Amino acid sequence: MTQEPRSQVLAGLEGVVAATSTICFIDGKEGRLLYRGYDIADLAEKATFEEVCYLLWYGELPTGSQLQALREQLNASRALPEEILTLLRLFPKEAAPMDILRTAVSALGVIDPQASENSAEANLNKAIRLTAQIPAIIAAFDRIRRGEEPIPPKEELAHAANFLYMLKGKESDPLSARAFDVALILHADHELNASTFSGRVTASTLSDMHSAVTSAIGTLKGPLHGGANEQVMKMLLEIATPERTEAYVMGMLAQKRRIPGFGHRVYRTEDPRAKFLRRLSRDLGEQAGELKWWEITRKVEEIAFREKGLYPNVDLYSASTYFYMGIPMDLFTPIFAISRISGWTAHILEQYADNRLIRPLSEYVGPTRREFIPLEQR
Repeated sequence: MTQEPRSQVLAGLEGVVAATSTICFIDGKEGRLLYRGYDIADLAEKATFEEVCYLLWYGELPTGSQLQALREQLNASRALPEEILTLLRLFPKEAAPMDILRTAVSALGVIDPQASENSAEANLNKAIRLTAQIPAIIAAFDRIRRGEEPIPPKEELAHAANFLYMLKGKESDPLSARAFDVALILHADHELNASTFSGRVTASTLSDMHSAVTSAIGTLKGPLHGGANEQVMKMLLEIATPERTEAYVMGMLAQKRRIPGFGHRVYRTEDPRAKFLRRLSRDLGEQAGELKWWEITRKVEEIAFREKGLYPNVDLYSASTYFYMGIPMDLFTPIFAISRISGWTAHILEQYADNRLIRPLSEYVGPTRREFIPLEQR
């Protein structure tokens, strides 16, 4: 018996339109990225991350009073419940931060005051709480694993600056705070990427928001999605000096090794987010009096384009940007989650608002009509 093919099978669902959305638009040919119709360039230059969160959740940029109300909600949610702090102290200090984050967010779903509510209002409240709590989890665990006590947030600090303060125990300089804020804006959403899609799939079953976000975090953990900037920084450290860049990259190409920080499933030109991080990396390097990480990255970019016509993606310069801020490399992917929680929750809210269970088909290519053989005859 043969089985008629149901439809054309597209590996990785490439090119398949799986949802309609009003949240994010990517023009891969022109290299444009829009949140709710606003160009990422305008948002990166003129907005704050809190404004972008409001835009993603509500569909419009906030008024002054609306922004202040959101800031107050975020401030009220940043202090972690004692149960979560106890859990963070029980985890092995050598555990991967992404594993910690995934588990802690799942635990938050057990104790959230609206855990069992699935109304639009309750889910929006949970989105705001999670956006405040995820950076607090990451900062608290990093301090605990270094034998230090978690630091409570400061109400007067903005979202980005608060994370850096909770992580380091001192307020950051204005350039670092703004650079981190811009980085959060640039990573906030990116249409139906793998983690966003997995979050929407979970939400489509009408499971709770914490479960959907936990699914997204588990997906982001994969090295083909969230870990590329960590791999970029490891490459930069191996190169070590600008003078070694040419030989190193040419050696990678000769061995047919993939250069991290280049290429994208969607973009056919430069990732529009890369130019902002390129500039931020240089500014931070100049402030630190050590431009070599920017210089090496720039040389890698030039060689990759010269030899292979490759364009950088968002990961190439985010690596040195975070490194200049003194952020540990194994926190680079959790930082992705600090930003992308805004987009994840916006998509989850959109899924709930017009839900249909996401249940694609598969093309069966296994054997058919096999005769069963009794146990004694096998």
